[in-house]
Amino acid sequence: MAFRKKARFILAEKPDILIVPECEHPDKLKFEKDVEIPTDYFWYGINQNKGLGVFSYSNYKFELLKIHNPEIKTVLPLKVTGGKSDFILFAIWANNPKDKEGAYVEQVYKAINYYDKLITSESTILIGDFNSNKIWDRKSRKGNHSTVVDDLSKKEIHSVYHHYFKQEQGLEEHPTLFMYRHLDKPYHIDYCFASVDLINKLASVKIGNYNDWTALSDHSPVIVEFDL
Repeated sequence: MAFRKKARFILAEKPDILIVPECEHPDKLKFEKDVEIPTDYFWYGINQNKGLGVFSYSNYKFELLKIHNPEIKTVLPLKVTGGKSDFILFAIWANNPKDKEGAYVEQVYKAINYYDKLITSESTILIGDFNSNKIWDRKSRKGNHSTVVDDLSKKEIHSVYHHYFKQEQGLEEHPTLFMYRHLDKPYHIDYCFASVDLINKLASVKIGNYNDWTALSDHSPVIVEFDL
């Protein structure tokens, strides 16, 4: 929240594309004078203080595809253009309290099924706050975390973090969330999944350090670089 006050810190990482869950509406984004202004952005939400923001600090442009299902509100299928090649980006904030069948990772599961033909083994990225981890799998819940991972794997789409660091789901060494900003409550719930063609061009993955980010958020950034 209050991204306008925090933008300078993440912009030090020189992102081309930035995905910001719990982001205030662009009308509220009155950046300080010396903070770089995005070249393009897309925002979606109901609460003007907490939506999902996608920002470009490069030549990339965003277009929400007409297939977007507002019932899976903050899983946004965006066509990204302006680079050397176009790709499909699913910006994710898995949080829909009005969905009684599942407010969190079930949103991603529903999106994978609804956008089945759009999610392919080429030029596809799903990234953001999934609010999930294998440790919370409920066998009674069809769309749990492991189901999402397995369904994406069948499409040759994999977590870049787990690929890069050779980690197993549920046993991550690098937390992305410290609940209530408590160092003793670490969880890995933010992900970037990419199609195999992009995985083959993966240059680096970095998870922000607790001490560097805890004053700004209970989450640490997931920073992914592809050599395109």
